[in-house]
Amino acid sequence: MKYLLLIALLFAIIWYMRGGRAAHQERAGRAPGRGPGSATPLPPPQDMVECPVCRVHLPRTEALPGPGGQLYCCAEHRQRAGG
Repeated sequence: MKYLLLIALLFAIIWYMRGGRAAHQERAGRAPGRGPGSATPLPPPQDMVECPVCRVHLPRTEALPGPGGQLYCCAEHRQRAGG
């Protein structure tokens, strides 16, 4: 009986140190009582392009157009290409 009480006490201490179930769910990014299917949907993937000067990849919406239909990451790289 005393071992059962010791195990229950140890479990309660560990549970308290972890912050309980509600705090654990908040740390995981979920509100208490919400399941995994109710998460906010992710935005659709974006088309990525590569800067021909520095080879960095960036979303097409953030790229700057240059000569010959090339897309660049910044104005400096676009000027380097002659545009």
